[in-house]
Amino acid sequence: MRWLREHLVLILGILVLIYTFIPIFVVVLMSFNDPTSRLIYRFDGFTLHNWLNPCEPEGMCSALKTSVEIGLLATLGSTILGTLMAFALVRHQFVGRSSMNLLIFLPMATPEIVMGSSLLALFVASGFAGQLGFWTILIAHIMFCISFVVVTVRARLAGMDDNLEQAAMDLYATPRQTFWRVTFPLVFPGILGAALLSFSLSFDDFIITNLNAGNTTTFPMFVWGVAQRGIPMQVNVVGTVMFLVAVLIVVGGEVNNRRRQRALT
Repeated sequence: MRWLREHLVLILGILVLIYTFIPIFVVVLMSFNDPTSRLIYRFDGFTLHNWLNPCEPEGMCSALKTSVEIGLLATLGSTILGTLMAFALVRHQFVGRSSMNLLIFLPMATPEIVMGSSLLALFVASGFAGQLGFWTILIAHIMFCISFVVVTVRARLAGMDDNLEQAAMDLYATPRQTFWRVTFPLVFPGILGAALLSFSLSFDDFIITNLNAGNTTTFPMFVWGVAQRGIPMQVNVVGTVMFLVAVLIVVGGEVNNRRRQRALT
């Protein structure tokens, strides 16, 4: 009992992680499934057919390509704009700064159905009612991803020691050199995390996208459409690949950080 009390937090943490990863394990397992019927979601047999023919469902790869393109562009735009906004909110004093801090959280707290319908009303009022598609989805994704970037990067900036920048300037570094050699490397993990979060939010968004997509089909919309006739197992292949890419990015970043720490010591 004493050992159990001492390790209770660890045990609960492990159980929560296992519970969290169960859906991911199911997705990986189903990517190798050879179903007897697409109407029943169960494992019937092992096969590599799904991995060897990922584009077999008509239109899936096209929808996946659209989602990846929108996700990358939305990540680039929201990360640049959000990072600049975070620096302005943390490093500068200006009129309306406190109100801006409040407004940043509104898109995060607003239900997606409200934001999606509001963006649709904005596009219609601006004369884009007949031009809904790739670019309206991109604009909508950038708009709701910016808040997450600002919050993430601002947290990184708030926890950074200003004495490091002052020390660099005391050693006759120019403002440009101080930024690129001191500030940016310290803030970069926060920027990278914000970028990964933005891509994830953009890639799997359905509600806002569905309201502003027009005739454009993204991967979540494709999955929702084919679910009426049975989900193809290739969808699980895409989910497994995305999960593996995320794991590789996280592991690669951790390995790189440990190498840098060993180099410094």
